[in-house]
Amino acid sequence: MSFGLLGVLVTLGVVVGFLAGLLGIGGGFTIVPVLMEVFEREGVLTSHVLPLAIGTSSATIIFTAIASTRAHHQRGAVDWPTMRALAPGLVLGSLLGPQIAAALPVRLLAAIFGLFIWSASYRMVRNKPPKVDRELPGARGLFGVGGAIGLMAGMVGTGGAFLAVPFFTRCNMKMQTAVATSAAIGVPVALAATAGYVWAGWGKAGLPAHSIGYVYLPALLVIALATTVLAPLGAKMAHAWPVARLRRAFAAMLFVLGAYMIWKALR
Repeated sequence: MSFGLLGVLVTLGVVVGFLAGLLGIGGGFTIVPVLMEVFEREGVLTSHVLPLAIGTSSATIIFTAIASTRAHHQRGAVDWPTMRALAPGLVLGSLLGPQIAAALPVRLLAAIFGLFIWSASYRMVRNKPPKVDRELPGARGLFGVGGAIGLMAGMVGTGGAFLAVPFFTRCNMKMQTAVATSAAIGVPVALAATAGYVWAGWGKAGLPAHSIGYVYLPALLVIALATTVLAPLGAKMAHAWPVARLRRAFAAMLFVLGAYMIWKALR
C-alpha cells in the first residue's frame, strides 16, 4: 500500500468515525464513494469496483457501529428493547441485500444508491411533524421494519441509519435516542451484510490481493482503526448539539453524497 493511499484511508476513517458518533450512521454513504475512486485508481476491474467498495464499507461499519454504540450506551441513549425487536429482521434482510446488489449492473446499483441517499435527505429536510399519537409498531411490525432496513442497508453498504433515524423520529422518538439506536442497529446489519458480500464475491476472478470475497482487508484495517478512535468524540457532540442542527447536518451530508453517486451512474 502506497503512502498516499494510506493517508486517504486514514483521513476517511477519521471523518467516518466522527460522523458515526455524531449522526448514528455507520459511514457507508461516505466510505463507498471514496473507496470507488480508490479502487478505480488502483486498477480494479470495473465490474468489481462498486461491490468491493460496498462490501468493504459493510465490514468497516462493524467496528464503527460498535464504537459509536458503546459511546451512546454510556449516556443511556440507546433504546435496547426496540433494538432487540428489530434485530431478527435486520439480520435476514442484510443477508439477502448483498446477493441482490452483486447481481445488479454497476450503473444501476450506483443510481439506486444515490436515490436512496436523496430520499433520506429529503425526508430529513422536510421534517414532517409526527402525529402526536404515533408510536413504534409491535413486535411483528418491528420485525418487518427491520427486514426492510436490513435489505436496503445490505444492498448499499450502510448501517441503516438513513432509514432508521427518519422512521424513529416519525414515531416520536427523541432525536438523540433515534441517533443512538440507529448506531446500535448498525452492528447486526454490518455483520450480516459483510457475510453476504464475502459469500457473493467468493472465488470471483480479478479481485485485488488481500481480498476475502468483496471485502478488501487493507482498507478495512486502516479505516476501522481510525473510526473507533473518533466515534466517541462524535457521540459527545451529538448530545451537545440542538436537534435542528443535527437534522440539518444529516440532510446536507446525504444530499451531497447522493448527487455524487447519481453523477457516477450517469457519466
